[in-house]
Amino acid sequence: MRLFKPLYEKALAWAAHPRAEALLAGLSFIEAIIFPVMPEVMLAPMTLARPARWARFATVSLIFSLIGAVVGYFLGHFAFEALRPLLDYLGWLPKIDALVISLKATVANSAWTAFWLLVVAGFMPVPLKIFTWASGIVGVPMVAFIASMVVGRGKRVYLLTGLIRLGGPRAEAALHKYIEWIGWAAVVVFIALVAWLKLRH
Repeated sequence: MRLFKPLYEKALAWAAHPRAEALLAGLSFIEAIIFPVMPEVMLAPMTLARPARWARFATVSLIFSLIGAVVGYFLGHFAFEALRPLLDYLGWLPKIDALVISLKATVANSAWTAFWLLVVAGFMPVPLKIFTWASGIVGVPMVAFIASMVVGRGKRVYLLTGLIRLGGPRAEAALHKYIEWIGWAAVVVFIALVAWLKLRH
């Protein structure tokens, strides 16, 4: 089943829009709360089109991802119980519940263990909203949460745009060609990480 490549191709069209930077900011913000399309799929073609602005594009994405992450955190903290029926309808509830169980055990052990877990999560190409909501639900300390989002998401967007800047069209072409494999590999890694945390605790 092809899932990631159609989303990538849709984002290519957004990247060519005259207001692509504003769309990138909006996508980065909403992806951290509810939307399934990751902002990196816009970052690659935007950087390829204007390589000198690679750091600016990465910074815009990071800043609005952080704002969205904080909104997702507070929604998880204050509105989770009221929104459980909606999350169940969207099919997110089992993933969030599984992550909540793991995070609760992790936070009880050490807030900074949760920090490293979220750093790894922020680097993986999976929707950020799962982690922002779950962090708010279990009450991961805000300093550890923000720090993990800066490191995890930051190294992801700067690494991607930097590689596209250095590699040019060949790097973007490789991403386009292998996006489906990359996406599903990330899903497998995420499932393995959650399973490992469950076994550990």
